[in-house]
Amino acid sequence: MREATVPEKTQQQQPDVPDTREEARTLAPPVDIFENKDGLVVVADLPGVGKEDADVRVENGILTLKATAKSELPGEALRHEYELRNFFRQFQLSEEVDQDRIKAEMKHGVLIINLPKREETKPKQITVQVS
Repeated sequence: MREATVPEKTQQQQPDVPDTREEARTLAPPVDIFENKDGLVVVADLPGVGKEDADVRVENGILTLKATAKSELPGEALRHEYELRNFFRQFQLSEEVDQDRIKAEMKHGVLIINLPKREETKPKQITVQVS
């Protein structure tokens, strides 16, 4: 699995309509990738993101992580020294990953994605028989 440099799809602008939108700035969340006997495990730190605000999808062999961070602080802020940003990151998946069995879970701002290997790519023990 490698990080993809595929840009997010954008809408085509009409030539006579000025662009009045500011492009959204996002952060690439820090990610750890582990391999176990069943496949790969991706662990992404997404502080300020709840389960309902995380979007994990696979399209054309690209794993996309999008998340919206929200502040849980009560009241109106008098001064902002930092601003919460949304998260965005993409990875190119190998053909060994079974895309139909990918699972994701969120625990305390940490997103854990399990990318299982296809059965035919897992190593198999061959029993030797004596004749």
